[in-house]
Amino acid sequence: MTMSAPTPASAAAPATPAKELAQKTCATLTARVDEVTGRGPLFLRSYDNSYAPGPTSEPALSNAAFTYDNALAIMALTACGRQDRALRIGEALLDAVSLDRAGWKGRLRNAYRGGAQKQRPIPPNGWWDAIGNQWGEDPYQVGTATGNVAWAGLALMTLADRTGEARFRDGAAELARWAVDHTRDPRGPGGFNGGLQGFDDSPQPLPWKSTEHNTDLVALFGWLGGDFAGPEREARGFLDALWAAGGGHFPIGTAPDGVTVSNATSGLDAQLWPLLLPDAPDAWRAALSYAERAHGADGGFDFNDDRDGMWVEGTAQAALTYRMVGRRGDADRLFSEILKEFSPGGYLYATRPQVLTTGLAIGPDSKTDDFLYYRRPHLGATAWAALAALGWNPFTGKIVP
Repeated sequence: MTMSAPTPASAAAPATPAKELAQKTCATLTARVDEVTGRGPLFLRSYDNSYAPGPTSEPALSNAAFTYDNALAIMALTACGRQDRALRIGEALLDAVSLDRAGWKGRLRNAYRGGAQKQRPIPPNGWWDAIGNQWGEDPYQVGTATGNVAWAGLALMTLADRTGEARFRDGAAELARWAVDHTRDPRGPGGFNGGLQGFDDSPQPLPWKSTEHNTDLVALFGWLGGDFAGPEREARGFLDALWAAGGGHFPIGTAPDGVTVSNATSGLDAQLWPLLLPDAPDAWRAALSYAERAHGADGGFDFNDDRDGMWVEGTAQAALTYRMVGRRGDADRLFSEILKEFSPGGYLYATRPQVLTTGLAIGPDSKTDDFLYYRRPHLGATAWAALAALGWNPFTGKIVP
């Protein structure tokens, strides 16, 4: 009797691109939290300057921990099964929500300082300017963007669901109330405006409205429910109005007047994120086809429609969207591209080219479209890749079907 040779017990199927990407990103995020000694609250630095091609010329970025990136890290670490690490960032975020240096409750700054957070109130990012012999701060970083407020709220809701602790939900509700009280704007298509920018003694309102920001708020208000049902309808009404104006895709938002729909540029996240909402209508899937045509670049997706290179974070967002609509093969193709973008330190680079344009301005005083991404190792890109590889929808805190 002839017998076939048994399969060795140690043999295993090769890892899929999604599994490999999940393993690498989860390991890196876990290690970065563990590098901050102790068990107390912390924020992770957004850009890993230690492994950048050269020293940064921007002191504002050297130790900046952007709120949005850290909210993503909370979600990604939770999806990775590293809830204890996610909680360290979550505790810092909750402390920042509870009290701001200007005395506001529920306001968040766009960026804090990376590392252990021992000072209360937690100060926004800043640095010592040796040339000017003074403390320096950046007007965007000390500002409060509506979308960042919403993402922080979604991160706290993720922790509330996982831990059952009401204090995290309460913190998310404080953020939602801040957005309603300070950014609500019924003019034109309604919805919510961009937030505030500038220093504490002279903050500037941002009257334009963003499709991305309003999408984030639909998710946060909907997750909270209850008293936020009305604001959810207002933010959703903005999306419906922009969809109607776009005729098969979502315009990026409005002009600075808060009323006129803007077609000056196209934003990838504006096309993809609405599809992640729990009740996204099937008709919105046309926005994904539009994104493929207008944003497809170099094996992945560009931030805007000039298609001058691959935006790694946005490519991960597209991969998650593909999984959401059942196109797993297309998601795996993007995962394979993202796997090429790991830096020596373990973070993914923000971009494939050295510089990537967005078509957007950093702030109201900008004279040009000066919001650029650079090929730097980036926390946000790494966290989005983990979420996509694990199939975790950040708008619901659940694995996609």
